[in-house]
Amino acid sequence: MQKLSFKPIELSDKVWVHECVRKNGFRGCEYAFATAYMWSPIFDIRIAAYKGFCLYQTPHGFWFPSGEGDILEMIAALRDYSLRERGKPLCFTNVDSSTLEMLRELFGEQQSEISTNRDYYDYVYDYKALSTLRGRKLHGKRNHLHRFRENAYRFEPITPDSIEEIAAMHNKWCDMKGVYSDPAKLREAGAVIRGLDAFFELGLTGGAIRTGGEIVAYTFASEIGNRENDTLAVHVEKAHTELQGCYTAICNDFMNSSQIAAKGYKYINREEDMGAENLRKSKLSYRPAFLLEKYKINFK
Repeated sequence: MQKLSFKPIELSDKVWVHECVRKNGFRGCEYAFATAYMWSPIFDIRIAAYKGFCLYQTPHGFWFPSGEGDILEMIAALRDYSLRERGKPLCFTNVDSSTLEMLRELFGEQQSEISTNRDYYDYVYDYKALSTLRGRKLHGKRNHLHRFRENAYRFEPITPDSIEEIAAMHNKWCDMKGVYSDPAKLREAGAVIRGLDAFFELGLTGGAIRTGGEIVAYTFASEIGNRENDTLAVHVEKAHTELQGCYTAICNDFMNSSQIAAKGYKYINREEDMGAENLRKSKLSYRPAFLLEKYKINFK
């Protein structure tokens, strides 16, 4: 059995990781390489290759691997590694419903303990609904959008020339929101800067809103790159809240930009709410097509 060796995630891992992800139909935000790269030093996410699979290890366990090959052998290798190197039974996190059913068929109900946490479910939206905001249930969003568009502004794609300005706006936003005194928000701020520092190497795409010569909102995203290549993961979205409708505008303008519309995505994954009440309310207000449930599996 091949020995597993986990290492820090590097930008050079992007190509082979994408090759693994495109073998599966996963739509979880963690399967976008940018997610793992941005958060890797903050949550100590490490990576390994094993016979056609991409494996991620965190202090809490392992993300269910992407790729193709002998699943039973791969799981056996991980169980052995977890017992030998971590001193505990194998634990998978971020397991979606279809993968959960597969594991139940392979190992039975009695071989593992299964739990779930609503705070970590991804919000997945229909692209057409999010780009048009049509329908009675999204009437309030259209009103916010119309109000913001009373301002003189323009939407522009993020380019190499605007990265520093985006980072400056992000730092200003952090100051306004008291981010630097909140450990959880500070971690996210660090992940954002890591993403901006490697924006084009990661294959990120994004846009910003400028009014009065100043950037007041920005967002960026990347393809998950699954088998159907039908899902975009929105990693970051920030806006000045004193401008009514600014958040709605950056979301809608980005969805309608040629960067996104030309790709023909079916779904937009806007990640989880982490149990934050205001964030949950906001994400639900856009009427997701579904919540991507995720499970934690502890093997006995």
